[in-house]
Amino acid sequence: MIHYNSEGTKAEAEKTLAAIKAAGAEAVAFQADLTTAAAMQKLFADTVAAIGRPDIVINTVGKVLKKPIAEISEAEYDEMSAINAKSAFFFLKEAGKYLNDNGKICTLVTSLLGAFTPFYAAYAGTKAPVEHFTRAASKEFGARGISVTAIGPGPMDTPFFYPAEGEDAVAYHRSAAALSNFSKTGLTDIEDIVPYIRFMVSEGWWMTGQTILVNGGYTTK
Repeated sequence: MIHYNSEGTKAEAEKTLAAIKAAGAEAVAFQADLTTAAAMQKLFADTVAAIGRPDIVINTVGKVLKKPIAEISEAEYDEMSAINAKSAFFFLKEAGKYLNDNGKICTLVTSLLGAFTPFYAAYAGTKAPVEHFTRAASKEFGARGISVTAIGPGPMDTPFFYPAEGEDAVAYHRSAAALSNFSKTGLTDIEDIVPYIRFMVSEGWWMTGQTILVNGGYTTK
């Protein structure tokens, strides 16, 4: 099952859907704004009705805001919290209800959880609760053989990254990781993260309750 937020991301979801079907698997896509508990519950219920109970769920939902604390409005904070923290919490809740025994849950967070930096308080700060959600869920779901992890990529070469950054910041991020010279962009690439997710939801199931920063040596805890 592929989720997309709005009409603005429908085309990309349809490309993903087509790629899955071309690989020989069945797939469906659902649109939803996942900032309410009811919407998250409906998404999981619709998924189970369409394709059955899942074995693996991966949450990539997120929104970035790069702005000084003194300039962040209450509305901006509430939006960041709803997307990055609230949706992650209710994703884990519904996954815990609907996932098959011995299932796997992985949430994408950010390597900024290990950084000492200005301007990302609303972004990293609203991703930070997911670390504890992950630890708690791993304890609560572990009796059913379900592992729960979070992966924090470094600055990534995706459309998610560039709108929030100026040219100077992009240049810095391209050179900040220890392995930057060996990346095609200097940034973390999608291809750098996928193997870790694949491992964590398969052979790597024994690691649970952990947040792993995968960033080529950009930062650590």
